[in-house]
Amino acid sequence: MIEILKAIIFGIVEGVTEWLPISSTGHLILLNQLIPLKTGPKFWDMFEVVVQLGAILAVVLIFWDKIFPFKQEKGRIRIDGGIINLWIKIVVACVPAGIIGVFFDDEINNLFYNPITVSLALIIFGIAFIVIENRNKGVRPRIRKLDDVTYLTAFIIGIFQLIAAVFPGTSRSGATIVGALLIGVSRTVAAEFTFFLAIPVMFGASLLKIVKFGFSFTGLEAGILIAGMISAFIVSVIVIRFLMGYIKKHNFKVFGWYRIVLGVVVLTYFTFLP
Repeated sequence: MIEILKAIIFGIVEGVTEWLPISSTGHLILLNQLIPLKTGPKFWDMFEVVVQLGAILAVVLIFWDKIFPFKQEKGRIRIDGGIINLWIKIVVACVPAGIIGVFFDDEINNLFYNPITVSLALIIFGIAFIVIENRNKGVRPRIRKLDDVTYLTAFIIGIFQLIAAVFPGTSRSGATIVGALLIGVSRTVAAEFTFFLAIPVMFGASLLKIVKFGFSFTGLEAGILIAGMISAFIVSVIVIRFLMGYIKKHNFKVFGWYRIVLGVVVLTYFTFLP
């Protein structure tokens, strides 16, 4: 029962940090130090990725009308060409990270999944948020609607997602939002495109992890995974709605400062404490 409660806490943290650009990986590493799940390392490696499925389902629920291309009108099914076009752009953006994830997932984990890399990624992209927001102050975004996102823009955002795939702690949402802001995308469009981009990426990453882990879950492991996903889903619904309202009136600099502080905390904890 204690492990299920821990899983719910992990899901809550995942639901908050997956969508705010502050790195879910960095927070889960710290949380696992404070209240470690009493499971094997193989299950933990799978859990911290698959728990994100709950968060992704929140995106599907909130933005269903914007991402589901089949519309019913007067008893007939109409295909929304604009949404089909959006999904093609999402696929284009997913290509770089998808290739790296399929062929080099284990190598990336072995090389870069460590507290030092995570803390440095937190700090560097925290600084990037502050610098880019200062540069963009008073500048009208070039891309203010999802329809204005071109295939080239989508691919460039995908390159930034690749950075997040290689360096844990970068934050997938953080990297793609930074990339989008850098090339003139508005905060609202950057956030929405990032949310949509997460759907195939996280489903694909989760499937890959489950296949590698195998489907022979114990009852406790299944309970931990389900509890984490459900709490991640509920919290994600709240956080996504909050973020979309927040960025209409505020910039991302507060998240940049938070990342820097968290990065210093992670670096200090793993460098100086036993």
